[in-house]
Amino acid sequence: MSYKAILVNVEAGVGCVQFNRPEALNALSRQLMTELVAALREFTADSEVRCILITGNDKAFAAGADIKEMMEAGAVDMYLGGFSALWDAVYEVKKPLIAAVSGYAFGGGCELAMICDIIVASETAQFGQPEINIGGIPGAGGTQRLTRAVGKSLAMDMVLSGRRITAQEALATGLVSRVVPVEALLAEAMKLAKEIAVKSPVALQLAKEAILESFESPLSAGVRVERTLSHLTFATDDQKEGMRAFSEKRKPFFKGK
Repeated sequence: MSYKAILVNVEAGVGCVQFNRPEALNALSRQLMTELVAALREFTADSEVRCILITGNDKAFAAGADIKEMMEAGAVDMYLGGFSALWDAVYEVKKPLIAAVSGYAFGGGCELAMICDIIVASETAQFGQPEINIGGIPGAGGTQRLTRAVGKSLAMDMVLSGRRITAQEALATGLVSRVVPVEALLAEAMKLAKEIAVKSPVALQLAKEAILESFESPLSAGVRVERTLSHLTFATDDQKEGMRAFSEKRKPFFKGK
């Protein structure tokens, strides 16, 4: 598929998507989101791709939704417009997703980063849900995922006041996993993605599902799901290979079976 709003490539088992709307600070237009979902589906279908990296540029991961597209929309337009399905499609990706964030990650950009499983941030990254400043509230999971990530008080502060937080604040709250210099961001994120990509594809997807369950159910239910999925790994060839390799003091060779 030919893309205009994103750039796509695959390297060492990692599928990479870079937003390519610098003139709009990578605002998440319908075209960009449609292309992103198409690329993610291609990566999902490609057995050689085991981890997916999403990024923007030094100035902006994504500064928010494309307001010009939305400003005249009514409630029914938003409900029936199909935009929600695009966001759901990103969330439904089974393979690990890493967001490499530099500069602005506001509104929909922050929500998209939070849908990803891991956020690696540069020192210039800023996160925020400023929809309140234009008479709205987050609509792509921002109130829910942000609260789970940073806690009620800070989430209220950010959503009700439109406050932005820095990369270091995001690290302190657990919103991001690590902070690196701007010039090292892509290399660090790619290094992490490649480390993940050599693991068992089956185990990766099961582990992701188990962790996500912890955000969406009581602890007791999450532990039950985790236990079931953990037991399921013992039905895979990869699990047997991994344990044999450990016992034999060699690197495992995983086939995704």
